[in-house]
Amino acid sequence: MSAAADDRFMALALGLAGRGLGRVWPNPAVGCVIEREGVILGRGWTQPGGRPHAETEALAGAGPAARGATAHVSLEPCAHHGSTPPCAEALVAAGVARVVSALQDPDPRVAGRGHALLRAAGVAVTTGVMAAEAARLNAGFLMARGAGRPLLTLKLAASLDGRIATAAGESRWLSGPRARARVHLMRARHDAVLVGAGTARADDPALTVRGLGIPWQPVRVVAARGLDLPAGGALAAGLDRAPLWLLHDPAATPPDRAAAWAGRGARLLGVPTAAGELDPAAMLAALGAAGLTRVLCEGGGRLAAALLGAGLVDRLVLVTAGLALGAEGRPGLGPLGLAALAGAPRFTLAGEERLGPDLLSFWERAAAG
Repeated sequence: MSAAADDRFMALALGLAGRGLGRVWPNPAVGCVIEREGVILGRGWTQPGGRPHAETEALAGAGPAARGATAHVSLEPCAHHGSTPPCAEALVAAGVARVVSALQDPDPRVAGRGHALLRAAGVAVTTGVMAAEAARLNAGFLMARGAGRPLLTLKLAASLDGRIATAAGESRWLSGPRARARVHLMRARHDAVLVGAGTARADDPALTVRGLGIPWQPVRVVAARGLDLPAGGALAAGLDRAPLWLLHDPAATPPDRAAAWAGRGARLLGVPTAAGELDPAAMLAALGAAGLTRVLCEGGGRLAAALLGAGLVDRLVLVTAGLALGAEGRPGLGPLGLAALAGAPRFTLAGEERLGPDLLSFWERAAAG
């Protein structure tokens, strides 16, 4: 098969894989297309919770027709025995003649063993097809395996002059309905949504996905050093619909307050304090240890500044509304403590999207140097 045809079917596999984003953690989002002579015989993607795997779904669709066919998989088929048999063995058993994969799986239980198992069984293996696109799609999984923390996207909504509210605190609605709907879609494609305690107290956000008609919700995470959150607010009221995780410092939290939140069903994650604030790196490490691979941070300003200052923001989404609030308005970021311009966090523009009166710009952390 030509390289162009491999690219075409891998692009389809990546599109299928994207359907699992926000639903498959701590597993990767994988897509698989099985075809012969350009005719698709079966397709699949990782199902909610990480099982069944994409290859299993695609093989079930192809049935006996998989014998002699080619499987295009966006990540190396697994080679370890878990709750299901290895996908590499399933492909061999089905008689697949060739496997095309985009990336090697960094999981130490796989890490090339899937490709080796296939080759040992006489299956032709082609690797590295659309590797850059596959790495971008599964950047969260790769980050979790390589750095022990989730990929972090920071979302900021601000006026033309970088303000998030008037001096009196009025901010609803800074952006228009189309931009707000787009943010809900972003929430749905992340494992979790993160805010600081100040935002939780001031805005009383539900942090749920609304208006899209989807049957799942991301984990809602609040960084609250002493768990000083409104007990009767939207976060507590939504515990029957969406998980709530609370990052806190056990040494700074009254035991009765911690017991009350745990009794309501919230999951408490203890994090050390640095300079009177929860340590940003420790927060992300705790979320990574709990299985999260993709986190969307929606503020507030102090939390955003802390994450930026620690070099932990991988992607930034800026919603710019077409109005100005002036110097008396509330800034979108807390202090960064910069002594020189050279120390400022830098990002590279990756794309723009116009939504009604608002502009969404997508930025990625600039490469060092």
